[in-house]
Amino acid sequence: MKRKTQAERIRRREFIHRSATFAAGTLLLGSGSPELFGTANSKRPGAITSIETITLNNGIKMPILGFGTVYLNDDLGVRCVADAISVGYRLIDTATVYGNEASVGGGIKKSGINREELFVTSKVWVDDSGYEKAKKAFQTSLDKLGLDYLDLYLIHRPRGDVQGSWKAMEDLYNEGRIRAIGVSNFESNHLDELMSYANIKPAVNQIETHAFFQQENANIALKQYGIQQEAWSPLAQGRNGHFTNETLAAIGKKYNKNNAQVSLRWHYQRGIVAIPRSSQKAHMLENLNIFDFELDESDMHTIASLDLNITQFPEWE
Repeated sequence: MKRKTQAERIRRREFIHRSATFAAGTLLLGSGSPELFGTANSKRPGAITSIETITLNNGIKMPILGFGTVYLNDDLGVRCVADAISVGYRLIDTATVYGNEASVGGGIKKSGINREELFVTSKVWVDDSGYEKAKKAFQTSLDKLGLDYLDLYLIHRPRGDVQGSWKAMEDLYNEGRIRAIGVSNFESNHLDELMSYANIKPAVNQIETHAFFQQENANIALKQYGIQQEAWSPLAQGRNGHFTNETLAAIGKKYNKNNAQVSLRWHYQRGIVAIPRSSQKAHMLENLNIFDFELDESDMHTIASLDLNITQFPEWE
């Protein structure tokens, strides 16, 4: 089969996105009481006051809920990132392959917030794997974002020269240019191989996680590794009827919450970082409004029954 180019893969993802329906656990918060991250300006209408954090394996604190930016490009990306920050998001996630790091940087600048209040993540793509190429890609990402360090840098896929990329990231971490390093889309065998030569353990593994692909085995394994699980597409981008799912809606009716809020609360109670994305400010606020209710054990079991244990994004495999 002819191998797709990076541009073709992106166009395919954009097509899938446009075609989509809508463009029992204990919270692990590290030692001590829950802590607050990046207190928002309470004078901003609709802004929340704080988001709790988890503590990564190197002691760095990361917000439990953040803002994803895939497909948010150009002026739309600038506006959405600035809006997200204005309503209280402090974790902002992007990647080289998204092609929007400059827009994300523009949104950060437009927000006027102090850099230290944010937790910014980007990722090195497969085409940039290897020691020298990964270091160059990292600097390119910084330049586009307009930042002088990243809070988290991930290897986007377990492909190419992973060992060379990891060595580059370890060096950048030791230089203080990255506060934490991790991986994305790694399975247990990939993690085992990486840790056979790594001097620094990954802090995060960002993987597809949502109601229809709950990654329970990965969740258990990552806890054993001491690696934080982070969910990309925590709302499945609306696939499989997520936003109209009757089971989620019935649970939400009990708490006067919508399907997205129920799902994000479910991630939160499993101790999983989630990064929902929206281009609408009202939905950004809704996605943050998950801290005033608690799913009971019965709710958690009911949501567990939705697991299909299969990816909803086969084109990304």
